[in-house]
Amino acid sequence: LRRRARAAGGRAPRGGEGGDGRREPIVGEEACYAVCYQLCYQFFGEPVVAACVENGANCIDISGEPQFLEEMYLKYNEKAAEKGVYIIGSCGFDTIPADMGVLYTRDKLKGILTAVESFLTVKSGPEGSCVHDGTWKSAVYGLADQDNLRKLRKKIGYAPVPVVGAKLKKRGFLFYNREFKEYSIPFMGADVSVVKRSQRYFYTELKETPVQYSAYVNIGSLGSAIKLMFAGFLFLLLVKFSFGRKLLTKYPEFFSAGRFTKKGPTQKQMDGTSFTITFFGEGYSEGQDPQNGKPNVKICTEVKGPEPGYVATPIAMVQAAVTLLEDAACLPKQGGVYPPGAAFSKTKLIDRLNKCGVEFSVISKPEV
Repeated sequence: LRRRARAAGGRAPRGGEGGDGRREPIVGEEACYAVCYQLCYQFFGEPVVAACVENGANCIDISGEPQFLEEMYLKYNEKAAEKGVYIIGSCGFDTIPADMGVLYTRDKLKGILTAVESFLTVKSGPEGSCVHDGTWKSAVYGLADQDNLRKLRKKIGYAPVPVVGAKLKKRGFLFYNREFKEYSIPFMGADVSVVKRSQRYFYTELKETPVQYSAYVNIGSLGSAIKLMFAGFLFLLLVKFSFGRKLLTKYPEFFSAGRFTKKGPTQKQMDGTSFTITFFGEGYSEGQDPQNGKPNVKICTEVKGPEPGYVATPIAMVQAAVTLLEDAACLPKQGGVYPPGAAFSKTKLIDRLNKCGVEFSVISKPEV
């Protein structure tokens, strides 16, 4: 990144430690790019964004916290536009694959894409898999702040986005997925929030057809589903109270049944883990009016890659930064606070990701 920044005529990107978020990246007048990889952005991320905007430095982060991402939009979008800098949030897993995956599906459909469902599958080897507890903490504080998120969205006053074509039906909290022959639940990450922000941008700024989007995760057998539901119920109960949040963050391994640990995954666990996100899109063939009748064309695409948290995320983050450097002419006309889809829709980011092991492909071609 430093070499490419200098080659592009800029100054080298600067950063700080990302472990527990106690140190902030150093963003001074000598920096033109910052890559922010802290945990718990809700508590530690804003000073980085503020420093970038003040000093005219572009910024990329890997936050998966809607509260932080949308608050930064409210506070700094206009200032960033005035400064001509780009603040692009959520440039890791899973939001880069999700947001860019919807765009990839749209571009591969011969017609007008109006709705997409995505299904995340994570496979692990004999060593199993786990995630560092920093992600767990972000989830704890993020879910505890849902009321404030609703108030924040009212304050932003998002422009309404119309439903084009048939309305995408919401699935239940737990359902058997015939396509994958296992149980699925709604995905609780930032995907839906981020994709909706990108689609709102395409509709309001570029006058493009907005795509409805729902995200789910495959969880395996009925036994796995029951265990997860019990853990989820306990989590949602405890997260409402201060003492509950302290328990959740102090004993992540116990309350997550070993999925989140203070040590994070071993090298063997990372080597044996991979992810796949499958996208089922539907829309209308060329010449068909989305306002009349049911969708008449379908497509299935896929994004797959290595271990999501510590292998795929750095790939996505670094390639997003390279794209910001090398495809500057393809970014939105003015600076601001953007989700990745809105920022990178006209760039070569997907091509770069493909070359680095995060692969986008068409599983079944569009068929009427």
